[in-house]
Amino acid sequence: MQIGVGSGNPVKRAAVATVLDGNVEAVAVDSGVSEQPWGHAETVRGAETRAAAAREAGYDVGVGLEGGVAPIDGTDGLYLIMWAAIDDGATVGRGAGPSVRLPAPVAERVRDGEELGPVMDDVTGERGLAREKGAIAVFTNGRIDRTDALATAVDGALGPIETNLYDSSH
Repeated sequence: MQIGVGSGNPVKRAAVATVLDGNVEAVAVDSGVSEQPWGHAETVRGAETRAAAAREAGYDVGVGLEGGVAPIDGTDGLYLIMWAAIDDGATVGRGAGPSVRLPAPVAERVRDGEELGPVMDDVTGERGLAREKGAIAVFTNGRIDRTDALATAVDGALGPIETNLYDSSH
């Protein structure tokens, strides 16, 4: 099976390769959303757009992964969120990864219009954090890295594709 991951980011390709069997290739596509997706709806839309574009590029299955930030009802602060979409031509499955609260100084900069990746590079003094362990690893003291977090979202998106529980007959 030929699987296209709608991103040139090697962490996203690696996350999909840990979950799906087949030839997993990264294919750079446009997400159709802002550089810093805000809220679940925009983040999901980015994942869906990436999955569809990857599939349309000639793959059997397209996978889209998108990270964003969002407030969550009933809590304080702003959270790092991530969504996956898998498009196999018949079904689009969606799943979310872990959500972690941003530290207040980081959240303030993101609210002021900065993108999380460059903010994290600035705060940590590292470069390319989004293409490696990710902000989530910094926020969880290394307990969760970006590959594992995104793989969890991909696992969740497989439900409607791999099980019949989502069929209208149930």
